[in-house]
Parts: sequence; C-alpha cells; structure tokens
Amino acid sequence: MKLIEYVEKYCLTPAISGHEDLMIKSLSQDLQKFADEVSVDNLGNVIALIKGKSESAPKVMIFAHTDQIGMFVKSITEEGFLKIVRLGGVPERILAGATIQIKTKSSQIISGVIGTISHHLTPDDKKYVVPKIEEMYVDIGAKSKTDALALGVEVGSPAFYEPKFTKLANNRIAATSVDDRAGCAVLVKLAERLSTSKPAANIYLVGSVQEEFNLRGAMVAAQQIKPNAAISLDLAVSTDTPDMKGVNELALDKGPIIGLYTFHGRGTLNGLIPHPKMVKIVEDSATKLKMNLQRHASVGMLTDASYVQFVDNGIPCVDLAWPTRYTHSGIETCSLNDLENLEELAFNVLKDFPLNFTGSRI
Repeated sequence: MKLIEYVEKYCLTPAISGHEDLMIKSLSQDLQKFADEVSVDNLGNVIALIKGKSESAPKVMIFAHTDQIGMFVKSITEEGFLKIVRLGGVPERILAGATIQIKTKSSQIISGVIGTISHHLTPDDKKYVVPKIEEMYVDIGAKSKTDALALGVEVGSPAFYEPKFTKLANNRIAATSVDDRAGCAVLVKLAERLSTSKPAANIYLVGSVQEEFNLRGAMVAAQQIKPNAAISLDLAVSTDTPDMKGVNELALDKGPIIGLYTFHGRGTLNGLIPHPKMVKIVEDSATKLKMNLQRHASVGMLTDASYVQFVDNGIPCVDLAWPTRYTHSGIETCSLNDLENLEELAFNVLKDFPLNFTGSRI
C-alpha cells in the first residue's frame, strides 16, 4: 500500500483516547507484515521490533499516537438529547452544527449533530458568541431518554468527529485526525522499508495510546523497551494561512520539521528540549539528503516525548513532525509531500543510527 492509502485508512478509523481498539487492531495487523515481533501491552500500546545486527546494538524507539480527541456522554436529558464533556483539546468554537458519531455499548456507531440555535431566531446578543460545552447538546434523533438508551447510548459512551478524508489539489489532503494517524501511517512505511534494508540498531516502532488524554501512554511502552534513544512523530502547527501569518515560520510543502523547544504552559508544566545528540543526528541526516528541515519552537503544545524522556535513566528524545493546518478541528490539512519527506528522513536516521551512540552529556 502507498503512504496515502494508510493515511486514509487510519483517518477513517475512529479511536479516541481509551477506546483505541480499532486502531490497535489495524496498526498491529499492518506492522505484522514487516516486523520481526509485534506485541500489544495491557494499556494498548502496539510495539513492533525490527531487529538490528545484534541484541547489544542500540535500541531506538520511534512512536506515533493512535488516539484522537473526542467527547464523552455525561448525561441524557428526558427529551433524548445528549450532554457531553470534552476529551483533549476540542475547540468549542467549531462544535455548533458539527456532525459527530457515538459508539454504543454494543460497539455500533450512531450519528448525531451538535445543536445550534436556528439562525432565524438567534437573538442579537448570541450571534457572535461561542457557547460553552456545558450549554451544548447532541441530537441523535431520539424522542426521549428511554429512546436514547434503547439505541445503546449511555453515560460514558465515546463520541468523535464524523470521520472524513478528502484529497485536495497539489498532493494535499483534508481529513479527520491527521493528528496523529498520519504519523501512524509513516510508522508502517518505515517498518516496510526497514524490513528489507536492515538497520544496524534495534528499531522499536510504537503506536502509543492516550496521548490526547494525558500523554503518558508512551511511557508504558518506553518502560518496557528501555530504549537508548526515542523519536516522536507528530504534527506541528503550520502558520501559512491568512489568520496565522507570522506566528511561526512553518509552512506546507517546505519539508519535515525538527522540534527544538515545546512547552505547554497551560496546567501541564512539561514539554521537550531535545537532546543535542539527537538534534545533530537528525540535522546531519537532512544535510546528507539535501532536504530542507524546518525548525520549530513553540509554547502551547507538547508531545508524549515530554514524558518518555523521564523513563529509566533519562531517554534522549527528539520530536520530528510535519506541518498541519486547522489542528484539532474536524478537518485537518497537510501535504503528502511533507509526509513522504518525513518518512525519508526518519528512515535514514534509523538505518544509519550510530552503533556507538550514548546519551551521556559529558
């Protein structure tokens, strides 16, 4: 399969944090075609191994998260409307009128729409106001609470953006959950290439869980692997649109991205300042490939590498990314050119990873 086919397949697979089962199954089956070993831990992390020259060779963990943002049903009104709470960074301003899907207790999928005041009757003081999540409700067509329960919806039912995938001009796509399904697709293509071009190091490809919830799922995989180094594959926010111009220098079709600084700063005092040796390895590989490497430093976002770095004696980490527009909305946009270049860069980093690597800062 081509990279875009994996991206489409995964973007159309609903799997919010804690309910990643469909992605766990799909990703593990795809990795089994190429990896020497594939396992799934109790939390749901998919761990695939491409063996290197020897067991004593360095272990490199490269990972992308399988989960997506979403919602949970918190109550059902007597009239049959669903009240919801957010899972992860779901922007309230884009929810009114959005079509979503709910997974029932029998694993069936039913559709719903987030209600919005009819335009004809919207009072002046509400026309430019974003309702809070507490004020929103989901209409699934139920006539009563009893009707909704009979459909299999209950408190705790997971909900998510209606999955979509659209091809745009110039090898670009617009899809649900490009964050981080595109990263998962890159993982599989890396496994395919490494299975025929054996690396010197032992490469662990991990589809991590619960990144959008608490970012700590990848820690569980890292605790098992105890890698000598780790690489996160996730998006970075592109600012090449009229409303974001000048926020940073990231743009579509300008190549993959290396993260030099991330810090969340909103309740989560964490982020990643990458290990200098990992930065050098990535930069040297990009130079060798004559590939443009975009550089990223940002406050307000982070990846699960932020927690992987604290496992064991400390794991040298670096974030690799691709630029994406409209992040955390129901439709995110990126360029397949950037994803293909990210795959090429990551492949060369892994294939040529130095056998004498040490994370020592001395």
